[in-house]
Amino acid sequence: MPLAMTREVFITCAVTGSGATQDRSSHVPRSPKEIADSAIAAAQAGAAIVHCHVRDPETGAPSRDPALYREVTERIRDSATDVVLNLTAGMGGDLVLGGTDRPLPPGPGTDMIGAEDRIAHIADCLPEICTLDCGTMNFAEADYLMVNTPGMLEAMGRGMTALGVTPEIEAFDTGHLWLAQRLVADGVLPDPALVQLCMGVPWGAPDDLHTFLAMVANVPRGWTFSAFSLGRHQMPYVAAAVLAGGHVRVGLEDNLMLDRDVLATNAQLVERAVEIVERMGARVIGPQAVRDRLGLTKRAPR
Repeated sequence: MPLAMTREVFITCAVTGSGATQDRSSHVPRSPKEIADSAIAAAQAGAAIVHCHVRDPETGAPSRDPALYREVTERIRDSATDVVLNLTAGMGGDLVLGGTDRPLPPGPGTDMIGAEDRIAHIADCLPEICTLDCGTMNFAEADYLMVNTPGMLEAMGRGMTALGVTPEIEAFDTGHLWLAQRLVADGVLPDPALVQLCMGVPWGAPDDLHTFLAMVANVPRGWTFSAFSLGRHQMPYVAAAVLAGGHVRVGLEDNLMLDRDVLATNAQLVERAVEIVERMGARVIGPQAVRDRLGLTKRAPR
């Protein structure tokens, strides 16, 4: 895939995520109202897409409660600010082994559910986009696995496609793109597909530029991709993604800091990304332009 700088760029803001960041920054939103308000502020700052997880409003722990997703969805859609809604479907595939001496039975923190349950909130809320983590991988924790088998991904992908929700393929390594191409070839996912290149997430693809360009080279021609990295590499990857012909993701899911010792808000991270994109000579596009480009349909929840 030849490199050609993107001239019309859309920005996704990953608003809160499911990582253990809730006590590291007061800006990480917890309640549905806080998540929706932060998403709306990000949209007003220039994000065309907001990518949302939900959290327990009291503890900040990650949740997959459909009622919380419903409230976030309705608050965002009832606001006067237009934005493309992207909900995660990554919850429900957590396997924590019991330890190296006796891995089974699974340990505390395991949350494994079926394909229909994993997309129940998608069926209820009908966002324009939802994520599909396209592979199983080790994460930083010693005995934790993110489990997404080919069979599970096929079932989830067919469910998303039947709902008319566009899957965003989350690719954490080149093999995930290989599997995604098979799912497209088999008619499970639409062609052309939408891809998020997730760089620097232990233990997926490292975020050096050689690996990033290998990831880009494995995105089929005609597909749309964006990319991100974590922490202090978030803003350099804004420039890298645009130069490589892609789009941009920023937000508190991936990075808490605006500058050294300065905690960021989602809106501030989007503003910084807008500045980088525009200084590169590109233009930031809005939500309706993204819908037109990607063939998305905005619908009310059921």
